[in-house]
Amino acid sequence: MKVKEIMTPDAKACAETANLAKAAELMSHNNCGILPVVTAGGKVVGLITDRDICVAAAKNNQSLASMRVEEVITGNVHACRPEDDIQAALRTMRENKVRRLPVIDAEGMLSGILSMDDVLLNAEEVTGRTATELSYGDAVRTYKAILAQQTHHVAA
Repeated sequence: MKVKEIMTPDAKACAETANLAKAAELMSHNNCGILPVVTAGGKVVGLITDRDICVAAAKNNQSLASMRVEEVITGNVHACRPEDDIQAALRTMRENKVRRLPVIDAEGMLSGILSMDDVLLNAEEVTGRTATELSYGDAVRTYKAILAQQTHHVAA
């Protein structure tokens, strides 16, 4: 199974020069918690999440309209390509502890986004000897690996 078969193809994106209020508005109107960040030429240079916006607002004590997306994002983008095998994309998610990957073409342009929601909605149960390209087990292993770093238990 290829990434392009289950990705969300019409992912919304924002410019790196957009302000955080605009990014939050795009997320709100499109019911998403993440936006790929693109240059004026359309290349993906980062991601911004609703959490990034909240943390920036709390730290900076400024209006969202006065802070730019490029001030908040990091330059470390983990991505996949439309033609990648889904198992390779899941490996990238597990290794980098990310729930979403921008899907980019050979020129770095946004083709869509692959999220754990896409994975979970397309996973299938393995029954008997019938193999599946994306099993429930694949989805659970990936999600557990992503969450592993986030579940720090504090001793009482």
